[in-house]
Amino acid sequence: MKICFMGTPDFAVPTLEILAAAHQVVGVITQPDKPKGRGKKLAPPPIKETAQSLGIPILQPQKIKAQEVFEWVAALQPDIIIVIAYGQILPKSLLELPKYGAVNIHGSLLPKYRGAAPIQWAIINGEQKTGVTIMQMDVGMDTGHMILKKEMAIDNKTAGEVFEEMAVLGADAIVVALAQIQEGTATFTPQDEKLATYAPMLTKEQGRIDWSKTTDQILSLVNGLNPWPGAYAVLNGQNLKIWRVVANNTKRDAVPGCVLTSSPKQGIIVRTGDGAVALEEIQSKTGKRMPSKEYVKGNPVETNTMLY
Repeated sequence: MKICFMGTPDFAVPTLEILAAAHQVVGVITQPDKPKGRGKKLAPPPIKETAQSLGIPILQPQKIKAQEVFEWVAALQPDIIIVIAYGQILPKSLLELPKYGAVNIHGSLLPKYRGAAPIQWAIINGEQKTGVTIMQMDVGMDTGHMILKKEMAIDNKTAGEVFEEMAVLGADAIVVALAQIQEGTATFTPQDEKLATYAPMLTKEQGRIDWSKTTDQILSLVNGLNPWPGAYAVLNGQNLKIWRVVANNTKRDAVPGCVLTSSPKQGIIVRTGDGAVALEEIQSKTGKRMPSKEYVKGNPVETNTMLY
C-alpha cells in the first residue's frame, strides 16, 4: 500500500521502520524542529531523522489544517494515512482524502484513556494491563471505530519502559491491521461511549507526591511519571525528584511523609498512608540520579524529617 505517515517522537519510529520495509511510504509529516538543550539549537524530531535515513519526502507544517498540507498529501496519492503520536488533530478533509481513510495507533485499550497521555494515566491509575488499539480515525478525539487491539501487562514498569515495549507492539499490530484492511477482512467496531475515559496532558505540578495516599498509589504515580515530568517531594525546602520507589515493610506509627529510616544501608524509607516506601532512586535539584543509599552518604537526612 502507498502510505502517508504522520508521527513525531521515538515512540513512532519502530512503526515507520516496519511500514517502510513492508509497504511504500510515499511521504512523512512530522512536527517542526524545536529548540533543545542549553544552547537551544533547533533539533529535528526522531521521525524526521528516520525518514531522512530512509529517503522519504518530509513535510513539517506548523498547522496540519493548512491548505498546503492537503495539497502535498493529495499529490502523493496515498492509499491510507497512518498516524501515531503526531501531535495535532487532523481535519476532516485529510481523513477522507485516501481510499482507506486514516488509521491511528493509539496507546491504550480504547475506549479507555483517550487523549494525550494514555500510557502514563493507565499506570498512574493502577491498571494491570494496557495495550494498543488500531482505530479508524474520525473528527473526534480517539473516538473512531476499532480495528484491532493488542494487550500487554504493566507489571511494575515505568512509563518509559512501557513506551519502549508498546512501540514495538504497535508496529506489529499495524502490519496485521493493514493486511486485513487491504484484504477486506477488517472489522470496524464502534466504541462504547459509556466506558470512555480521558487521559489529559501531564503537568509538572501533578508530580508532587501526596504521602497520605496508599503505598500502591504512590508506586503507580512514581512509575507513571517516569521519565516525564517525574514525581517529586520537598525535602528541607528543596525539590527532590523521586524516580523509583518500592514497598517496604517497616512498621512504625508516624505521620505520612515522615522519614522512618535514613542510612547508607537501607536508604531513605518514608511513611505512606497505609505503610511505607523505600526511595530507590532520587535526584536533588543540582545532582545526579542515584540510589538514596548513596545520597545520604553526602547529604545526611535525619530520621523524623518530613517530606512534603
